[in-house]
Amino acid sequence: MTTSSPSRAKHPRNAVAGPYGHPFHPILITVPIGAWVASLVFDLVSRITTDGSAFVTGATWLIGIGIVGALLAAVFGFLDLMTIPQRTKAYRTALTHMTLNLVVVVLYAVNLGLRQGEEGDAISTVPLVLSLVALGVLGASGWLGGKLSYRYGVRVADEGTQAEGFHVQAPKS
Repeated sequence: MTTSSPSRAKHPRNAVAGPYGHPFHPILITVPIGAWVASLVFDLVSRITTDGSAFVTGATWLIGIGIVGALLAAVFGFLDLMTIPQRTKAYRTALTHMTLNLVVVVLYAVNLGLRQGEEGDAISTVPLVLSLVALGVLGASGWLGGKLSYRYGVRVADEGTQAEGFHVQAPKS
């Protein structure tokens, strides 16, 4: 069995991806995740209120914001992917993570398209179900992203660098 050094996957491909030990991809994913979760909340509220049209409009905008945020996060995720040695478990996990995220973006793009012709006080069932399915897939993808960071250490500082944060300082006298 051949082993590839994980050190390459810990360092940025270039400065655009974020500094060593602090990549930009994990920061950027908060935008689509937050927007899409909020859109689901808005959709649900639209179904339980008397006049939910503002919530339907808000959810539609949040889905669009999430798509734009996801595409931006994908650029930085791709830069991180390029640091992972091919033919490794980490690389296969990253490809699956990326594929699931692309599926989520497509589901939300379809969802956005379905909403364009809709009018009313509550979101219809099909876009609501699409949001639920997309968030389920996003959850699975997020679990894989966590595995990349916390198990395989992709773009995470090495243990020597991490140890700096755990040095106990002598009390000042």
